[in-house]
Amino acid sequence: MRRRVETLWLPWLPGLSVALETLGGESRFCMSDFSEDLIRPMTEDDPGGNCVPSGTGMYLPWLQKHIESVATGGKKEKDFAQTTNACLRFIQEALLKHQWQQAAEYMHSYFQTLEDADSCKRQAAPEIIWKLGSEILYYHPKSGVETFNTFADRMKNIGVMNYLKISLQHALYLLHHGMFDDASRSLSQAETWRYGEKSSSQEVLINLIQAYKGLLQYYTWSKKKMELSKLDEDDYAYNTTSQNMLSHGWKTSVNLCALIQIPGVWDPFVKSYVEMLEFYGDQDGAREVLTNYAYDEKFPSNPNAHVYLYNFLKREKAPREKLISVLKILYQIVPSHKLMLEFHRLLRKSGREEHRRLGLEVLFAVLDFAGCTKNVTAWKYLAKCLRETLMGRHVAWVREGWGSRKSWWPSFHFSYFWAKSDWKEDKALASEKAAVAGILLGKGCRYFRYISKQDHQVFRKKIKRMKKLVKKCSIVNPGL
Repeated sequence: MRRRVETLWLPWLPGLSVALETLGGESRFCMSDFSEDLIRPMTEDDPGGNCVPSGTGMYLPWLQKHIESVATGGKKEKDFAQTTNACLRFIQEALLKHQWQQAAEYMHSYFQTLEDADSCKRQAAPEIIWKLGSEILYYHPKSGVETFNTFADRMKNIGVMNYLKISLQHALYLLHHGMFDDASRSLSQAETWRYGEKSSSQEVLINLIQAYKGLLQYYTWSKKKMELSKLDEDDYAYNTTSQNMLSHGWKTSVNLCALIQIPGVWDPFVKSYVEMLEFYGDQDGAREVLTNYAYDEKFPSNPNAHVYLYNFLKREKAPREKLISVLKILYQIVPSHKLMLEFHRLLRKSGREEHRRLGLEVLFAVLDFAGCTKNVTAWKYLAKCLRETLMGRHVAWVREGWGSRKSWWPSFHFSYFWAKSDWKEDKALASEKAAVAGILLGKGCRYFRYISKQDHQVFRKKIKRMKKLVKKCSIVNPGL
């Protein structure tokens, strides 16, 4: 079949036109008007240096010297590639500098990539144009939702292989602007779209589209749930809302349930689905979903999966041993997670010797991370845990935990600088840290010495108790 060139008018900016190569057919596509305020005629005062006529009544601020450098006697394909590559660089530079108007003007000439003789570049062009154009329209001060919608709809038809990607990104743009109904309609249209044989890439995108559609249905369901909580159970409105919730809940669960069976990270979808299952009283179903999500080897390692399972088991008032087993895995993945302090409390309450030893390790691990150094609760727990451990004649536990840290914790936590800074910012924090510093490094530690010399009416008794504790329990004490 002979290829022929059709003229495709793309008034994405007024006066913008490009030629699109089509494989046969007599169809002519027309872009509907975009906002004419996006661009204005160039004047002598406009920046950009020399301008080159575009042939459409609009002048583009091309760099004249670059255009003149394109060889006129060479192959047309080489000239074409040079000009389009140069145009792409100008667009990228304008985007980096947030020069949205200038980037919009350069986009006019870049549309010629749809005519590229190189089939690979020609096929890639619609996706590049979509990404660049959507970025410009998203930030352009004179752009709006209507302009973006028109551009997205036309790009879906130009780059059919990108239809699903553009539809999903378009829906997310609408969601960002609070247009939930429009986003849902866009996703519903994309859900039924097919092009040729169903490929694996198409299947993944369709799953995502169905998932976001299910998330929107969940949003509607959640709103009705809030309405239901405000109604009297004897009201007619209560019964009507309940029936609507059942209907929306079923539709949502179908989409979300199918999605979360596929190995992947589906955190918001799993949370939504489990909330619905719990609301309708299906505790076993919710537990099964969360257990599979956390432990199924087909799914990637995901700390949030264990957090969701733990919170669910906690709501169910599961046995302490079960809660500990879930948090133990989370500890191995993210030892600095905020739930680690709760994990320590569970281990301490357990009473088992192995749990008390692990509880000490957990606190040491939490305070290894810079983001936890100001956590006064963690330091308070560690000071108390060290005292109980040493009083229980388990010096070896402390020495083992301290052994790998004694080379860097003193400068990381217990320097003279940190002593002054902590005392100034948070005296409670400084007091707890000083107790730990004294136990681990002895009375000669600079941090401990600085804090112990402070005279403060509120903390006077606390500092006195801290000194007694260090004198009795420091691992530097030969008597221990």
